[in-house]
Amino acid sequence: MSEPSVLAVILAGGTGGRLGALTDSKAKPVVPVGGTYRLIDIPLSNLHHSHISDVWVVEQYQPKSINDHLANGRPWDLDRTNGGLRVLPPFQGDHGEGFAAGNADGLYRQAEFIREFGPDLVLVLSADHLYRLDYRDVIKTHQEAGAVLTMVTTRFDGDASQHGVVEVADGRVTGFEYKPENPRTDVVAAEIFLYSADVLLDTLAELHERDGELEDYGDQLIPHLVQHRTVAEHRLESYWLDLGTPKNYHRAHMDLLEGTGLAFDDPAWPILSASPRRLPAFVADTARIGSSLISPGATIAGSVTSSVIGPDAVVEEGAVVEHSVVLNRARIPAGAAVRWAILDADAQLAPDAEIGERGVVTVVDADGNASRPDESEGG
Repeated sequence: MSEPSVLAVILAGGTGGRLGALTDSKAKPVVPVGGTYRLIDIPLSNLHHSHISDVWVVEQYQPKSINDHLANGRPWDLDRTNGGLRVLPPFQGDHGEGFAAGNADGLYRQAEFIREFGPDLVLVLSADHLYRLDYRDVIKTHQEAGAVLTMVTTRFDGDASQHGVVEVADGRVTGFEYKPENPRTDVVAAEIFLYSADVLLDTLAELHERDGELEDYGDQLIPHLVQHRTVAEHRLESYWLDLGTPKNYHRAHMDLLEGTGLAFDDPAWPILSASPRRLPAFVADTARIGSSLISPGATIAGSVTSSVIGPDAVVEEGAVVEHSVVLNRARIPAGAAVRWAILDADAQLAPDAEIGERGVVTVVDADGNASRPDESEGG
């Protein structure tokens, strides 16, 4: 069986509205995770380890924040003369111009460029999930099944109605519903899709001509292929989590602390990133730290328990942080208490602030305002 040419397309254009303040000033793919990493590091690292080096990133919302992190793609060995990283922002003046109405529309707007590039397969990825996967295994499944689309699936122990819900039989996808109110199964699409390039492009053109416009993949594209063509399943049995909501974002960090989450530092498959250049964290003799991750550049003089503290964050003496995620440069002053919360980058709290309650995730913006975003909203 010949080795196909593969183009990876990372869809990084969504507004990330369900994450509330965390995406007010930055794109969701560059929201910090695990202290010093960014969400987009996950698919980029999986691509690196899978030896897929033709990678396009489709941007829309807050593109500068993505570009600042991607730079030239060096951390993922994508700074190449031939192939490597290509960033695709919205544009005017030709076919495919303007802003996309959803991820399927985003693909359609790049169709002419994809056809010109001429890959055999197009691997479409999101940039807000935690998982480890060798994409070459998905390619093998795709070829052996004779599929036009291979969908990576996983069993999800949370609310399946927030995902594409899949029915399968003998390795083939037999049913697909996008965010149904009453899911028929707990098997969901992991937002990893491998298409035969010619079928993808022809189907996008057919649906656009039929319907006049495209939106998300679950509205038209995937249901059409499931109904009319062979769609294969590739089951992901290891850790997977969609970080598109505050609840799941918080959960991922608690899983990391408990040792049940994604292993960012696995020597055989490390997550690669443009890490900050900082001194090691400073821990004062007044600090009390338990079961936490403290990033370089952080200063800890207060009490930190079961939390992840980002680069250059400050926890002053007399401050308390419990079961929380504190992002870059946030400051918790003496007398403040933060529990079950996510503090955005540069968040500044009042000295007497009491944030959060057990079991309910609160998001705090840079001005210290606390909210509990509606996780049912799109983005």
